Amino acid sequence: MALALDEARRAAVIGEVPVGAVIVRDGMIIGAGHNQPIAAIDPTAHAEIVALRAAAAASSSYRLPGAVLYVTIEPCVMCVGAMLQARIARLVYGARDEKAGALGSVYDIGRDGRLNHRIEVVSSVMESECGAILREFFKIRRGE
Repeated sequence: MALALDEARRAAVIGEVPVGAVIVRDGMIIGAGHNQPIAAIDPTAHAEIVALRAAAAASSSYRLPGAVLYVTIEPCVMCVGAMLQARIARLVYGARDEKAGALGSVYDIGRDGRLNHRIEVVSSVMESECGAILREFFKIRRGE
């Protein structure tokens, strides 16, 4: 999670919402990313999607069985959908997203028994640090 926080800080430096993600498989980092929808002019350029793209390229496969995705905030519906398509085995996230979280807060898509894949979820890892970086970013953005 510390590496995902480093990625989140990279996003903040370029004015993006500070969310970072890292994907690990067999003890090796195979993908990492941070939010960049503004810089990339791409609404899908969330940290998780950027990391999934990098991991798929590194693996020469869009399927990432056995991979663990670490992200600083609970993923949205789009990102969980991409994780399901990639067959991510486990998701570890920091702060809950009570407005748009799709793995327990608002929705629970990754563990929906009606889908053909389920994601093991571990929440609240380094939650205070992950939440603090977001709170500080928005505090500055609001001019407080």
